[in-house]
Amino acid sequence: MFDRIMRWLPARGAHVHYADGVAEPGIEERAELVALLRQRPRGLTWLQLAGAVLENGSATAARAQLAAESLFGDDDHAMLLDEARDEVRGWHAAGLEFLSIVDERYPARVRDIHEAPPFLFARGRLLVNDKAASVVGSRKASERGLKMARSIADALVSMDLTVVAGLAAGIDTAAHETTLARGGRTVAVIGTGINRCYPAGNRRLQERIAKTGLVLSQFWPDAPPQQHNFPMRNAVMSGYGITTIVVEAGEHSGARIQARMAVHHGRPVILTDLVVNSTEWGRELVGRPDVYVVSSIAEVRAVVEQLAERPRRLEAVLSQITV
Repeated sequence: MFDRIMRWLPARGAHVHYADGVAEPGIEERAELVALLRQRPRGLTWLQLAGAVLENGSATAARAQLAAESLFGDDDHAMLLDEARDEVRGWHAAGLEFLSIVDERYPARVRDIHEAPPFLFARGRLLVNDKAASVVGSRKASERGLKMARSIADALVSMDLTVVAGLAAGIDTAAHETTLARGGRTVAVIGTGINRCYPAGNRRLQERIAKTGLVLSQFWPDAPPQQHNFPMRNAVMSGYGITTIVVEAGEHSGARIQARMAVHHGRPVILTDLVVNSTEWGRELVGRPDVYVVSSIAEVRAVVEQLAERPRRLEAVLSQITV
């Protein structure tokens, strides 16, 4: 039985590809997912349950298999499912989009990472294959760091890329605000429920992003900010973008967590010389595959242009392969 559970949790470093998704689930399937997560059969983690749903193609099928393999009954399921239906309908009435991990509109690049959450809540406009770059850094940024973040966001907008950040103070806020001012698209991946705002001073900014871009959350809608939420949020940010750009960060910054996660995900990381010169972890990443060090906006632009062209070059190579 243990082996059956563990097959739903990919080995560390493994790349399991589910980018194509599964058929669009309706209210019943979404309710099944909510009930499954509330019940947590056999004490499985959300990560394991997300793997089970992907393995079986739906939450309904995953629950049926778990129930069939269990030594215990499934008496609570009907009650939990009724409550979940009410929740899903309430979210829809409130204008929230609830995306199951098997939903076709769930971001494919996020689905492809080891830490893909079983669901995402969204406010705003979802784009299929959104070409984006994450811009991250310190909450207590220096003037140089803030200026650099604004210049990087400006460059990304000019390249028609979506700017992803975490709505935190400092570097994140500078990236979001500059993108909006330039008329670009920005995505905020937040560390609270989607009905909450953290920090509170960014409430208006979050509302502006929801109207013109996209706000994403992997937590229940009213979940408060908690310390362990933010590394989880960083994993989604790493998955969403084609690269993570670390502008300025301290020795124990959340940006350090995202940079390391991106390396683990096999995603490119761009470090400014400010990060490399001021942190031990930044220096440790130098020389790793797909880690780039830049010292000017021109260098940021050159690296991002190269990374953005990768899918096109891969398609060209594959088109020349004959079977």
